[in-house]
Amino acid sequence: MLGKHAVFTISLAVVALFVVAGIVAPQQLDAITTHLHELVIAGFGWGYLLAAFAFLVFSLYMAFGPYGRLRLGQDAEKPQYSYFGWFSMLFAAGMGIGLIFWGVAEPLSHYLEPPVYITPQSGEAASFAVAYSFFHWGLHPWAIYIVMSLSIAYFSFRRGMPPLISSCFYPLIGDRIYGPSGYAIDILAVFATVFGIATSLGLGAMQITGGLAEVLPIAAGLGTTLGVIAVVTVLYMISSMVGLDKGIQVLSRGNVIVALLLMTAMLILGPTAYILNVFTTTIGEYLAALIPRSLDVNPFEGHEWTQSWTLFYWAWWISWSPFVGLFVASISRGRTVREFVVGALAVPALLTFFWFAVFGGASLHLELERGISIAERAVAEVPTALFQVYSYYPGASILTAVTLLLLSVFFVTSADSATYVLAMMSSQGQLMPPLWKRITWGVLQSSAAAVLLVSGGLEALQRMAILAALPFAIVMMFMARGLLSAMRYERVHERGRVNAAGGPVSRPER
Repeated sequence: MLGKHAVFTISLAVVALFVVAGIVAPQQLDAITTHLHELVIAGFGWGYLLAAFAFLVFSLYMAFGPYGRLRLGQDAEKPQYSYFGWFSMLFAAGMGIGLIFWGVAEPLSHYLEPPVYITPQSGEAASFAVAYSFFHWGLHPWAIYIVMSLSIAYFSFRRGMPPLISSCFYPLIGDRIYGPSGYAIDILAVFATVFGIATSLGLGAMQITGGLAEVLPIAAGLGTTLGVIAVVTVLYMISSMVGLDKGIQVLSRGNVIVALLLMTAMLILGPTAYILNVFTTTIGEYLAALIPRSLDVNPFEGHEWTQSWTLFYWAWWISWSPFVGLFVASISRGRTVREFVVGALAVPALLTFFWFAVFGGASLHLELERGISIAERAVAEVPTALFQVYSYYPGASILTAVTLLLLSVFFVTSADSATYVLAMMSSQGQLMPPLWKRITWGVLQSSAAAVLLVSGGLEALQRMAILAALPFAIVMMFMARGLLSAMRYERVHERGRVNAAGGPVSRPER
């Protein structure tokens, strides 16, 4: 019997088998994942939309319902991190690389190739492009993360259970979380995390390569991208040895400051009034259309577009949720449920909206106001889209250098956080997992990203995110049910009953 090592051994074997298959038979692996992806999208695409909307409604209920004043920890505990430190780590873990990669590329992609019911390269297409970029990166992804992180934080810090996803199922399956059922849940979480992170690492490596090719005499090919992955892997291994407080927090704070400076610089150097008009108008459109878009699969026309974009994003966020959820839970002890939900929903989303308004607005201004045809080239070469836009504004070389630095540090912080979470999930929830496990997972997640790039490039990365997310979407629905049951039980049956430490009574740790 594998016992307490079951999660680590089985999940390691599955991921390693995938990596080996990608090395030995990349074309066959690509063909298999393509077929599975088509089956999932055709049969269950609607499920991703319903799940994401349900998670948003659930998050708002947690914040403004009867459980908002519960504290994620002892009743008298205070938060470990300042608001700025907390928001910095939230943003770095939750968006990071993807936001830089898609900040220009997504609005231009929607502008050039919108759904069939919208005229391409028109004012209507531009409005649609920014609005859907807001939608894809706004409240829904953070609601998905909140369901995961809130559940883990509650059961870990308030109920005294290990910080594992399986712990959140105690109200539903009881002590079986300590056996094969609990192991299966945690193995699914590891699998989803590895491929969710591999997608982001692959995107980041492609964009770093594209940026380097803009400023250095190197070819932006697959070999260079794999070299970037290798170099950055070494860097985040070094960061992981420093530890969470000293490594990730310092890097996250610095990265958010650099991101804000970069965004401010682009706002000033770019069409400032135009960008602010885009931001104001699109916020209104986003809020007005939030519910209809949340449930719109476009079954009559434009369904293929929805499959390629919205369903991919919702699956990507779900596949990221074990990693982001565990990490965000670990930095959120001491906050109330209301404070946690409102902070995690509103602040990162608003920063993301402004990011897309600045970079998407600056790129669309080139097309619509200055007559510069940049969309086709940017969409054809997605990793270099941001750097192409820079070339039409002052200080392009400085902006490119700062962006490369930002990408590299986001790469390191995301991968560093992921290795910590993977090691914790496969070490029975140890808050200080063995270093050798962090190194093992670091090598494997980089290898998975490299294998996906070799076998099918960007499309392969997107397919694996969708496949890994399907079983975990179901897991998260039951997790939300378990959290609601536990909070209701505490409110009804344990009011006034406290343990010696001043918090509510709890289950013993495994």
